[in-house]
Amino acid sequence: MYEPIRTKSVHTHGPHRRYRSRSEELDARLAWHLTALLTVTDEIRTVAPAAELDEAGCRLARQVERLRGSAPLRAVPTMAGGTPVAALHQRAHMLAGQALVVATSRGDEAAAALAAERMRAHAP
Repeated sequence: MYEPIRTKSVHTHGPHRRYRSRSEELDARLAWHLTALLTVTDEIRTVAPAAELDEAGCRLARQVERLRGSAPLRAVPTMAGGTPVAALHQRAHMLAGQALVVATSRGDEAAAALAAERMRAHAP
């Protein structure tokens, strides 16, 4: 027959545990993707400096700041692995695509437009 469970479920929410809303979760994901895209953009700027990449980096940083409420930490690019520029552009294209999906799901037109622009800029 049926015997009741006597231990507390591991899925029970504790009194001090705060879960993010769907909107907060999408904000966090979008900020993560844009920060990753910013990092790759900075890596590309190290290998192939361009004013367009400088502007893109500033715009990405502003979007991350808007989402997080604080400026993103920007590491000094190293290029230690000697990653080819084409591979960096491919990675940036993929990250911009992921950011576009999240921005569209979130309904964030500014971030979606920026992500689409970066996808075009890094397209093969």
